[in-house]
Amino acid sequence: MHIDGTCHCGSISFTAEIDPQGVTVCHCTDCQVMSGAPFRTVVEVPITQFTLRGEPKRYATLQHGKPWVQAFCPECGTPIFAAAAESPSSVVIRLGCVTQRAQLRPHAQLWRNLALPWLAELPSIPDMNLVSGPTPVD
Repeated sequence: MHIDGTCHCGSISFTAEIDPQGVTVCHCTDCQVMSGAPFRTVVEVPITQFTLRGEPKRYATLQHGKPWVQAFCPECGTPIFAAAAESPSSVVIRLGCVTQRAQLRPHAQLWRNLALPWLAELPSIPDMNLVSGPTPVD
């Protein structure tokens, strides 16, 4: 499947050819912290099937004991992808910045034992029905 995406400010954009069956939700604490959310949804793609426009900021980390590079927009901070720190053969695209994200249903979960316990309760939490969207924070 062909996908494309961009950061929030438009400085970074990409295209990729992915296997939609590879969409995964990760509940690890690294993904929770780095995404600012209870989990992160990703899809891995061979680096040869990924085209990047713009120059992201790269942040070196250890994820589960392995050296990784997290790539994000230096202007708006949108997480774009991660890859092995040395000789990457693939990139792991963050679905939050993918245009077609609503079409990409996860097919697996990682680190489910670390999932926040209230996730199962989301359907019972009242909807605030914000018509115009959230109010920007100053």
